[in-house]
Amino acid sequence: MSTSLRPPSGSAPIADAACLGTVLGIWAHPDDEAFLSAGLMAAARDAGNRVVCVTATLGERGTDDPEGWPPGRLGAVREHELQASLASLGVTEHHLLGLADGALAAQPADAVTRHLAQIIDIVKPDTIITFGPDGMTGHQDHQTVSAWATCARAAAAPGARLLYATTTEEFAQAWERSREEFSIFLAEGLPLRTRASDLAVSLRLEPAAVDRKIVALRAQASQTAALFATLGEERVRQWWSTETFVTVDTARARAQEWGTWRAAA
Repeated sequence: MSTSLRPPSGSAPIADAACLGTVLGIWAHPDDEAFLSAGLMAAARDAGNRVVCVTATLGERGTDDPEGWPPGRLGAVREHELQASLASLGVTEHHLLGLADGALAAQPADAVTRHLAQIIDIVKPDTIITFGPDGMTGHQDHQTVSAWATCARAAAAPGARLLYATTTEEFAQAWERSREEFSIFLAEGLPLRTRASDLAVSLRLEPAAVDRKIVALRAQASQTAALFATLGEERVRQWWSTETFVTVDTARARAQEWGTWRAAA
């Protein structure tokens, strides 16, 4: 794996997903991949690149109504939703780890990391995308997946580009207006306000690409219907029409500067 995949320091962020080669996304729950990388995945597939998605859990506890939606029922629904969502983006390769939602930190990290390393070895990705150490929203499952993916990449493909999904000042300001209506950020200091100069990838989706992302999000209605109903599609389109990522090296260099977020309990 060539280290030439890493852009030189200070260079403009990548704005074309075709440049990312084979992409492997590693996420915690169905819909993580759609919110953070639907545009990237669709553009990569349209360019003829291979895209593979890994999901740790079925998100079977992702409900405020556990009696109406017991884990077995919700998990089955979310699996079908995820398949439909990925299909709308042209992604046909998916690995489900089958781990327990909400309890990833209790899993044997070495065993899961080895499993992910095996997937990486099979896929041979040029680019791996996942959460940053903050977990995007501060969710402990997200933070755990970030750590697993980082260790697995170091073990199996240290030359692959590792990208952490992040948010910018522009995103944070737009979200602030609706924080009380629909709060998804669980930790202090989030969302991150990453500087444009720190971005490794910044994809500003054209309207047609945003349309496709909205289809992918709406396909996962058990999780997104309330978001659309509360905030309206236009605000969702505005917030998620740009997908931004930093390199693992940048994340480590900025850790103290960004470190106002706290790990989820």
